[in-house]
Amino acid sequence: MIKCREISVESIPLSLLLLADPSEMKVRDYLIDATCFGAYRDGEIVGACVINMNTDNEIELFNIASLPNIQGQGVGAALLEFVIAELGNRKVARVVLGTGTFGYQLTFYQRFGFRVVHVVKDYFLDNYNEPIYENGLQHYDMLRLALNIE
Repeated sequence: MIKCREISVESIPLSLLLLADPSEMKVRDYLIDATCFGAYRDGEIVGACVINMNTDNEIELFNIASLPNIQGQGVGAALLEFVIAELGNRKVARVVLGTGTFGYQLTFYQRFGFRVVHVVKDYFLDNYNEPIYENGLQHYDMLRLALNIE
């Protein structure tokens, strides 16, 4: 059984966050003043989510990851469901995020109702030192997605 709760930044192994974002510099940057949530199974952290406030009514989801050996078992979905409900309780109206233009992450977010609101051309070329590949294809552009909670 997965249990989710708000946790401190220090509670999240950096290696877990680097699964979703390969840039340690970027991860450390968005961890400053972040709100974090963890997913636990048998007392062990198996998933994490990092958010930051953009405005009083809008947050940005910067990272959500689960351990590789349990991916596809609903941990990320349980964690995102928990985070969205928690943000609704906190009267946040909108969640935004950035992701690649293809791949399982895009499908994952769309299942929760996130919609594409903008394309950032060449984002992964301009913001990462090394190319990012998924299923043999290189990511170039970033999709900005949004979910209205209200």
